[in-house]
Amino acid sequence: MPEAKNNRERPVMSGPGGGPGFGRGPGFGGGHGRGMVYGPKAQIKDAKGTLRRLWGYLRRRSRLLAAVLLMTLLAAAANTAGPLLIGRAIDNYIVPGDLFGLLRMALVMLSVYAAGALATLLQNYLMVDVAQNTVQELRNDLFAKLQTLPLRFFDSRTHGELMSRVTNDIDNVNNTLSTSVTQLFASFITVVGTLVMMTVLSPLLTLISVSIIPVMFFATGKIAKRTGEYFLEQQRQLGRLNGFIEETISGQRVVKVFTQEEKVIDTFASANARLRDIGTRAQIFAGIIMPFMGVLNNLSFAIIAGVGGWMVVRGMLTIGVIASFINYSRQFARPLNEIANQFNMIQSAIAGAERVFQIMDEEPEAPDRPGAPDLAAVAGKVEFAGVTFGYQPQVPVLQDISFTVEPGQTVALVGPTGAGKTTLVNLLTRFYDVDAGTIRIDDRDIRSVRRDSLRASLGIVLQDTHLFSETVRENIRYGRLTATDAEVEAAARTAYADQFIRRLPQGYDTVLTEDGGNLSQGQRQLLAIARAILADPAILILDEATSSVDTRTEVYIQEAMLRLMQGRSSLVIAHRLSTIRGADLILVLSGGRIVERGTHEQLLAAKGFYYDLYTSQFRRAAS
Repeated sequence: MPEAKNNRERPVMSGPGGGPGFGRGPGFGGGHGRGMVYGPKAQIKDAKGTLRRLWGYLRRRSRLLAAVLLMTLLAAAANTAGPLLIGRAIDNYIVPGDLFGLLRMALVMLSVYAAGALATLLQNYLMVDVAQNTVQELRNDLFAKLQTLPLRFFDSRTHGELMSRVTNDIDNVNNTLSTSVTQLFASFITVVGTLVMMTVLSPLLTLISVSIIPVMFFATGKIAKRTGEYFLEQQRQLGRLNGFIEETISGQRVVKVFTQEEKVIDTFASANARLRDIGTRAQIFAGIIMPFMGVLNNLSFAIIAGVGGWMVVRGMLTIGVIASFINYSRQFARPLNEIANQFNMIQSAIAGAERVFQIMDEEPEAPDRPGAPDLAAVAGKVEFAGVTFGYQPQVPVLQDISFTVEPGQTVALVGPTGAGKTTLVNLLTRFYDVDAGTIRIDDRDIRSVRRDSLRASLGIVLQDTHLFSETVRENIRYGRLTATDAEVEAAARTAYADQFIRRLPQGYDTVLTEDGGNLSQGQRQLLAIARAILADPAILILDEATSSVDTRTEVYIQEAMLRLMQGRSSLVIAHRLSTIRGADLILVLSGGRIVERGTHEQLLAAKGFYYDLYTSQFRRAAS
């Protein structure tokens, strides 16, 4: 997230102790003039480990799984009994011409198949319950994990790619658990039961039937390996495409202003074509299994029919036994086909689960020190002492930064883009920790106190504030969730926001579109100030937010910010130097160092870097 790399600032979090989050994720596609980038072909790295971890979630529902297994056994027993009853009906009732006996056997068979159908229904119902609860827990754990990850993690990934893991990948796991697991159980039990019955009926014909199994599993294994690689790559490409879509939609104003519609369409088409190619290969390889299995099964069936017919002619077997065996051979092949077919879904689920567990294995934010106290009763003194920091090793963004903000003081940070202003804020909020030096609040090292209490003492108003798709009231209440409606409205009045809020269709209960898209820039800023007022922080961080609003709204915002700053220590990232004339201290940053410090008058008199910045802005404003 180094400033020199990308100067777009995107708030990740604001509100009660949230402080600022400045994300700089790499773009994807034409929104930033970059072409599509594809990584190496994806491979499932640890299928066994992934399955073990999934089993860790499943076994928490061991009773339901035991019930599923019982229903599967009953259904398999009914299916296994069916062909045997058919053979008995032929030999004992059809050949002798016993109509009443055949009727009784038919009723028995009907009861057996009905019991099998009911057991299958219950099995599916219970397994869906297991799958939904398991996936719910997995998704909760993944989302909770995302809340513990450092900002560095989000800076290096697109939002859409992360969303794909929370939605698409987990959906693949859900689909497989809901259907494939029970089918695998049923298929395995059916194969074992059928094999036993076939052996009892005719060992010779059984040997012929099972001779295809080694060929079947060898071919299936080879195809499944390649299929798994393509399914995993398909998930990766889908995540990238989602990231590009999310970025393009959120950046539509930029796309239209720079007339880059054709560029993003071409980039999307290229990404979509890549996804199509990978998906086609995955499905082609997945589709090979069933026809191949069908050829082997039909070949086996033809051999069994020929040998079985010869054995009947020779008096070695009865017609009923052959009929039962042929049904068993079909029944034996069906679950093998299903097992082979489930390889496709299982491979897709393993690929999705592995991507989910990759997030789960990411290092969270460094934990608080054992026994770390809360940062309570904050007076507001902030001290940077010899702070050095770089987003990448050996590439410092800040070097030997030292300054002090006394309680109630206002300190302004000015300098060219990439000077390190935002980085100072990210260090103060502990989104990153310093490489060298110390940051103290009220003479306490911020690394020695609990992180959430540190952030609870900080308030932030960003130039591009983030609003949620909630009501106006709840967006302000985000500053302090326990606030009453009266306190919310009082904060809005203090921020000069009450008047425009009451003109909205439902007033404070008006639901905002994504990121407050149905409000003006100035209105969003006033809501952000109201939110910070409600949070009542001891220390303020203000990213001047008046550069893109009209003069009248600017006056309101400036007055609201002055009210907010009263009695509080404030760090102001200043873009318009004319707005910080009254600051107690101005720090001029360039190249990651403080090159000048002093009041507005002192710095102008020195006629140095600040003087050049100020006069250049004045000349631009005059022109």
